[in-house]
Amino acid sequence: MDQRDIDTELADAAALLDASSTVHLAYTAQDGMPRVAPVGFWWTGEQLVIATAATAPKVAALLARPEVALSFDGTDRSGAAVALSVRGRAEIRIVDGVVEEYLAAARKNMGAEAAEQFEQACREMYDQMARIAVTPRWARFYDFGTGRVPKFLQELAERSGQ
Repeated sequence: MDQRDIDTELADAAALLDASSTVHLAYTAQDGMPRVAPVGFWWTGEQLVIATAATAPKVAALLARPEVALSFDGTDRSGAAVALSVRGRAEIRIVDGVVEEYLAAARKNMGAEAAEQFEQACREMYDQMARIAVTPRWARFYDFGTGRVPKFLQELAERSGQ
């Protein structure tokens, strides 16, 4: 998939990215087994940024095997299902204090007072955090209400006359 196609898919998924505060992160754990974890994220317009404790098991796993997949789901204004799948490579940087995108992501779902309390608690809790940035290398947006579905489903519907 070339960058122009990736950019188009992500642009089409802008409303989902803006409305979502969590994503399912799939990666390979250190024991070689797959893992899926719901995580908070912030979309910078170029990268999906996830933050966690520097000591979290996923940090060591991602350092060893940085290939990831992310899955978003939601609904559009009419209530139809939409989804975004992304593949990429995690880049990890340990930062002192709190990852700013972590706080920005949390603010999406909090009022000002709750966000302030959350930030204070985070700053007291974390001496360091891992900033996990994923640059999409592949992306596909699905809008089931408009018929923008996975290719195999489209082909199946066409064969069955739907």
